[in-house]
Amino acid sequence: LPAGLSQWFPALEVLDVSGTGLTEMGTELLSLPCLHTLLAKNNRLGGPGSLPKGLGQAPLARSLRVLNLSGNRFSEVPPVLLQLRGLRSLSLGGNRLQGIPPDIQELHSLEFLYLGGNFITAIPPELAKLPSLRYLVLCDNKIQSIPPQLAQLHSLRSLSLHNNLLTYLPREILNLVHLDELSLRGNPLVVRFVRDLTYNPPSLQELAGRTVKTRNIPYTPSDLPESLVRYLSLASNCPNPKCGGVYFDSCVRQIKFVDFCGKYRLPLMHYLCSPECSSPFSSASQSSTSQSESDSEDEASVAAHRMQKVLLG
Repeated sequence: LPAGLSQWFPALEVLDVSGTGLTEMGTELLSLPCLHTLLAKNNRLGGPGSLPKGLGQAPLARSLRVLNLSGNRFSEVPPVLLQLRGLRSLSLGGNRLQGIPPDIQELHSLEFLYLGGNFITAIPPELAKLPSLRYLVLCDNKIQSIPPQLAQLHSLRSLSLHNNLLTYLPREILNLVHLDELSLRGNPLVVRFVRDLTYNPPSLQELAGRTVKTRNIPYTPSDLPESLVRYLSLASNCPNPKCGGVYFDSCVRQIKFVDFCGKYRLPLMHYLCSPECSSPFSSASQSSTSQSESDSEDEASVAAHRMQKVLLG
């Protein structure tokens, strides 16, 4: 960036240096207290020193709302970006990212996150701790599974997952009641899915925890060690409406097909508390082209109502 930029344009609000061949952005950037939009797409940023030191402590850290670094050479999300707590839109598509740092959760104001076109293989559960996130783009990566914690993104309106390696979706995705666009084309989930039905017997701790929860045995934090209180708070309800049980670590993984929009049946992952909760019609040994008889019309209609637009083609 040219020297003296802050002196020439002290009230600069929008800066677009896209496609200029930049390999680094200098310290002049730190002296722009009014800058709210920075576009630096399609450059050669990504090496050591690409971003100025002290970026997280500069006035820019408070003023910047939109940052677009797509089409560069970053192999990881620069840690300094996670200090820009005022960011509402962050774009790092078309880079060389291998993963998403758990500290992404620090960007509490983020509404739009674009990470498409990278080499990301996993989504950290911490991503679900972005309360304002409305648009999440993770297309064209190598993602194999979706953490069920993403169901906590209650503000999410659009989720782009096309061209990944997904073989199933977590059942919890049905809790995204405000989601009106789900892009899934180019994934193997409509023709392949998890076939293993494995179950590890629960530990004595889990059996005790299940008993406490299912029988509503009263306790206070002073009655138990802190670790046990924390353990009991992690109980998950069995999705089988006829069961009413809970589980902690030991559960049965089961694929169940749900009709979202009257045409496509998508495999959703269920986590059941025991093999007895599993339906013989919806076992994971089904062929990928079959339609599960255990999917009730009511359940399918609810799913279709919640997922108003599923893009598979």
